[in-house]
Amino acid sequence: MLTTNPFDDDKLREECGVFGIWGGDDAASFVALGLHALQHRGQEAAGITSYDGKQFHTHRAMGQVAGNFDRDEIMRPLAGRTAIGHVRYSTTGETALRNVQPLYADLNEGGFAVAHNGNLSNAMTLKQALIRRGSIFQSTSDTEVIIHLTATSSYATPLDRLIDALRQVEGAYSLLVLTEQGLIACRDPLGIRPLVMGKLGEATIFASETVAFDVIGATYLRDVDPGELVLVNDSGVRSFRPFAPARPRPCIFEHVYFSRPDSVVGGSSVYEVRKNIGAELSRESPVEADYVVPVPDSGVPAAIGFSQASGIPFELGIIRSHYVGRTFIQPNDGVRHLGVKLKHNANSALIKGKKIVLIDDSIVRGTTSLKIVQMMRDAGAREVHMRIASPPTRHSCFYGVDTPERSKLLAAQMNVREMADYINADSLAFVSLDGLYRALGDVRDARAPQRCDACFSGEYPTSLTDMTEEGHSRLALVASR
Repeated sequence: MLTTNPFDDDKLREECGVFGIWGGDDAASFVALGLHALQHRGQEAAGITSYDGKQFHTHRAMGQVAGNFDRDEIMRPLAGRTAIGHVRYSTTGETALRNVQPLYADLNEGGFAVAHNGNLSNAMTLKQALIRRGSIFQSTSDTEVIIHLTATSSYATPLDRLIDALRQVEGAYSLLVLTEQGLIACRDPLGIRPLVMGKLGEATIFASETVAFDVIGATYLRDVDPGELVLVNDSGVRSFRPFAPARPRPCIFEHVYFSRPDSVVGGSSVYEVRKNIGAELSRESPVEADYVVPVPDSGVPAAIGFSQASGIPFELGIIRSHYVGRTFIQPNDGVRHLGVKLKHNANSALIKGKKIVLIDDSIVRGTTSLKIVQMMRDAGAREVHMRIASPPTRHSCFYGVDTPERSKLLAAQMNVREMADYINADSLAFVSLDGLYRALGDVRDARAPQRCDACFSGEYPTSLTDMTEEGHSRLALVASR
């Protein structure tokens, strides 16, 4: 099988998206719609768990939301006025139905379902300790560690048990937890992964991004604060802040690539920030060219910003087909190579004889950039310059992003000049880390960065307990794909 998204195979991928609702008729249907809006955050699997006041109901499936949650025989059994859902692209845990969330367990106080966006950097250490104490794991997902820590806590209430569990974990988590006592939304003390709160009539809603509210006509209220737990039940909405105050470090890559352009993250329009990044890039690394060409679709807003700031015309030099499915069966390697053009093709009539500036969001392994530059040269481009709307990705992420080992990151092995030679570009430049912060309307504090930018800087905001001295993760549950 070959993905027909060849320019997306070499991207950093978010682990997942979460959506939950308390107090809405036909809650699971709203969750399905919300998950559809969050599909870009995880396309491997999806699941929904609902609660009807007496019983929990769950459906989990491999594949996308459409095709799994658009049939009456699936949705009708997901009864109740509260539900949570999850879309997944695995970073830890094998590609199997047993790892699809929400994960569910019957605890002493009743049902406990959890949907998790993020990654725990001490999950393996905790898991080994729990197994020694007699815990039996049913999945290879780090999220199940939270369930076992909650189940074995000596505290009395589900909320206190969850808080006790979360005090033992490190890393990134935005959680939705569904219990008989209510729906709990919580975010790690550094706020690495996003979580927002909204309202639809009398119903309270939580989601990874504001765009999920737009789809169902809900109103955005506020972000769930870093370190905050919000409990929603028939008694109302209550907020708890059980963790020691910490300086937030939200993931900066949400603005670069992960979030949809029509979302608002941390109070900033993702679309406007990406245009600002493009403008910063044009000022930091100007180039003479005939056209600014985005690598679709993630490079489009930055390319618009680059064009507007530089005065170089914006043109669609790469055309994307919207009618190709997610996978396409290829009979042999020779035909497989042709599959690259199924989804993207050079606009040769425009490109021939021109100097082109290609704008993309990132370079990971470099295989994508190599193909794109060659595509432009095959189309007759006179010069091909590449500008990247993020700093060089030199370090792996351990907070919920599917990142190659550092040895496979091109920027960790080569300097910018060597990278330009490798992808066969006439020039290559990245926006600076300071420029990225400026695009967000901020100035980076080098002593205490305001955001998690570890993939660029190597300055991780938490301990990495599951890392060996050689820099390899002992959390080696990453799926073979």
